Amino acid sequence: MAPATGETPLRALELTRTTVHRDGIDLAVWEGGSPDGPTVVMVHGWPDTHRLWLGVAALLADDFRVVLYDTRGQGGSPAGEASDFTLPTLAADLFAVLDAVSPEQPVHVVGHDWGSVQAWEAVCEPGAEARIASFTSMSGPNLDHLSAWARRSLANPTPAGVGAVLAQAASSSYIPFFVSPLAPPVLRALGNRARWRRLVAAGEGGDLVPDGHSPTIADDMVSGLRYYRANVLRAPGRPRERRTTVPVLQLVLTRDPAIREASLHESDRWCEHLERRHLPYGHWAPLSEPAVVAAETRGFVRRVTDGAV
Repeated sequence: MAPATGETPLRALELTRTTVHRDGIDLAVWEGGSPDGPTVVMVHGWPDTHRLWLGVAALLADDFRVVLYDTRGQGGSPAGEASDFTLPTLAADLFAVLDAVSPEQPVHVVGHDWGSVQAWEAVCEPGAEARIASFTSMSGPNLDHLSAWARRSLANPTPAGVGAVLAQAASSSYIPFFVSPLAPPVLRALGNRARWRRLVAAGEGGDLVPDGHSPTIADDMVSGLRYYRANVLRAPGRPRERRTTVPVLQLVLTRDPAIREASLHESDRWCEHLERRHLPYGHWAPLSEPAVVAAETRGFVRRVTDGAV
């Protein structure tokens, strides 16, 4: 069947659904691809589900075992109102998935948006290198690195440094609305799947992979607000020293309106090995440019596997 207008053709990908139980939460997990290949685990952000990665996973499936999951409170992973959505809990969820799908070998993690933020939390945990072989990050910084950058830029101000902080603050200006009581009713009213896909496609300036959004999109939009409330509104304090020996690839999406590149460079100070690639795409590149994201991921995983990094 031909794809609908505004959708990019995609090869079929057979996935098997399983469940990982942790802390009273049932995390919905999907596995497919080459069972003998290196394992790549993909973590989505707001307001997405595992479907964000269907295009990328299909393009990696010949060479890699691909694992996708719905983070707590999203899609097929329901969570009660009292659930903990702080980064340490989300990182523990990720480790639980890794332990379930690859108990003997470290895996390669790819994260986008809040999926990248929570993966950063995991890769900076002591001993993470025993469970995570590499980390490819898109559109989601380490929040402690971000805080350290902003503090240092303002403590020793220069026009360029202050300007960069103000630019990132402007790019994050949607957050006060997201943590306000107005957000849930407004998002529920606007959270129509077709409408959201049109909006994302217009922002990306191109077609999207089919089935990249869940029918639960309205619920996911509202549920995902808890990631902002649990972590952005946390009590202010000095940023933690968050170091990692896990090799990191930062894919800088230069047309991403939410993340400014200057805010990403702080991670250089805290990573033993970090590569950075600039891609001229928008925030939802996994949906609009799956071939590019898959190629970058494949290349980095192979360099790590071959000992080239």
